[in-house]
Amino acid sequence: MANLTPQQRQLVEQWAAEGANLNQIQDRLRSECATTLTYMETRLLIMELGVKLQDKPREAPVAESKPAAAADSTAESGDPEFEAPAGTGTFSVSADTEPTPGALVSGKATFTDGNSVVWFMDQTGRFGLKGPTPDYQPPPSDIPQLQRELDQLLQLRGF
Repeated sequence: MANLTPQQRQLVEQWAAEGANLNQIQDRLRSECATTLTYMETRLLIMELGVKLQDKPREAPVAESKPAAAADSTAESGDPEFEAPAGTGTFSVSADTEPTPGALVSGKATFTDGNSVVWFMDQTGRFGLKGPTPDYQPPPSDIPQLQRELDQLLQLRGF
């Protein structure tokens, strides 16, 4: 694998213990040790060393304004759809029962500006959005909510 000296391997272990992620370790190897590794080589090095990277702290769950019974019935139905808290009413995310060709999972999202996009995750885990126009940008205030709700939806689907 990577031809690192014992001192460099110790540095990698130290950086991981300090909370560095793979990209940061890769960058520090290049800048501090003059060793260039690909992302995959860095990942394999971490596995070879038996180093456990620290997970990013997750955001605290946002309290939903839906009644608990409605949230439970949505989760049990197998076709989860999440809506924004009361007051906005136009933001929603849903999953398709049959994913679009080439996708593991797909669905639709409607933003507070009234525009809808198709979202998908392909076989390599890449996420994508197809908007109503090529240059469409969702409202910035909707992006954190989209990320949270897609995360919940994908967890319910086993991803």
